Amino acid sequence: MGNTTYQPCALLYACAGALIGTFATMQVPATGFPAFPPVPPAILSLTSLAEGISLTEPDPIAWIEEVGAVPRAAMGLAVETVTVREGDTLGDVLVKAGVDRTSAFSIVDAVLKVYDLTKLQVGQQLDLTRDALAATGDAMPLAELNFEVDASHSISVTRSEDGAYAARDIVAKTHREFARSEGVIASTLFEAAAAQDMPQDVMTAMVKLFSYDVDFQRDIQKGDSFQVMYERTATEDGRAVRNLDIRYAAMTLSGATMKFYAFKQDDGSYDYYNDKGEGIRKALMRTPINGARLTSNFGMRRHPILGYSLLHKGSDFGAMTGTPIMAAGDGVVEKREKNGAYGNYVRIRHNGDYSTAYAHMSHFGDISVGKRVRQGQIIGYVGATGRVTGPHLHFEVLLRGKQVNPNSVKMPASQKLTGALLSKFQASQASTDATYASLARTDDIAQVAERAPASAVP
Repeated sequence: MGNTTYQPCALLYACAGALIGTFATMQVPATGFPAFPPVPPAILSLTSLAEGISLTEPDPIAWIEEVGAVPRAAMGLAVETVTVREGDTLGDVLVKAGVDRTSAFSIVDAVLKVYDLTKLQVGQQLDLTRDALAATGDAMPLAELNFEVDASHSISVTRSEDGAYAARDIVAKTHREFARSEGVIASTLFEAAAAQDMPQDVMTAMVKLFSYDVDFQRDIQKGDSFQVMYERTATEDGRAVRNLDIRYAAMTLSGATMKFYAFKQDDGSYDYYNDKGEGIRKALMRTPINGARLTSNFGMRRHPILGYSLLHKGSDFGAMTGTPIMAAGDGVVEKREKNGAYGNYVRIRHNGDYSTAYAHMSHFGDISVGKRVRQGQIIGYVGATGRVTGPHLHFEVLLRGKQVNPNSVKMPASQKLTGALLSKFQASQASTDATYASLARTDDIAQVAERAPASAVP
């Protein structure tokens, strides 16, 4: 068998011919393919035509997308999904997708009656539905525009027979349900939670619950585990809409298990208790900052700037500049000032014995000297003011004015249930345990009776 040599040019010509043949068999609109758009004169700016529609300088990528849309329309593809890019308005997106300017103006005007378009997000996807081609081959005007605000909320715009556009604000039927997540820690708690598809806001809430008792930098070990059951709203087809409160959470650390339960009290408020009915909220939090890493403990150390050993009178938590810092407990602000090597400094008096101090802040929160603050309230933000090598929080606990090791402080529970209230809690605890046991994994749910009906606002 002889050898056959293929010439690159011949192959190229063959491919080009096939491509031309393909397009030749397609129904191309009478107006033809769009030309590369010229630079529009200033008098043609759409900003003078309508709010929400603007005409930008020619974009080669947009022109290529427009050219590609013609054969798609000719092939009868009626629905197109477009994405909002940075700087786009709804009008921009519609015009770039080939919607005529008059229709784009009408659609924007219709949507504004039911939805605030300033909430349109970069990356938002819009579904554009067009009618079949006219007899002339021209694409018909846009028939529908649909996009989701969230899993239970969408906006739909339709064109009536007279060519007018009307928008509807559609809210799907939702219900409340419980969801469960659990896992074993192989590296970090955050990675283990993410592997179980635990929502980030639920993860953050769980960390905050345990922050009174757990040092997340030192106490977490490989093989430790967690469990959480939280309430959420969801659509009838099972899509989560909004995560609500945690109803049960447990962590097993080095073989010891802590269980926390949400308990509704007589005044209607919820608080969290351990399995003995003791309130989990302590007078002081051990870690007044979320997502930070412990970089230095209380004790003797070689000072990184001065170069000799000194008693480090607190705990350092490394975090990005601007990370919120929380008050470790209820109290009154004693100091809010620039304080030498401490930089921006806050001190809070909690009772006759204990105070806490926070140093090196980039700036202060909404606090002032003499003002009362609540546990968990933001009092400032991580920074690198004073004598430091980088951004971090320096946190001190003071007992009668003298710094002590924060990890050695043993604070009592905020409340311990007794009598009839304890009996009520125990019944609630048993019910929570039964509900949790009925859920096998994260995507299993137990529905709560309360439901919200669907609605559509024209």
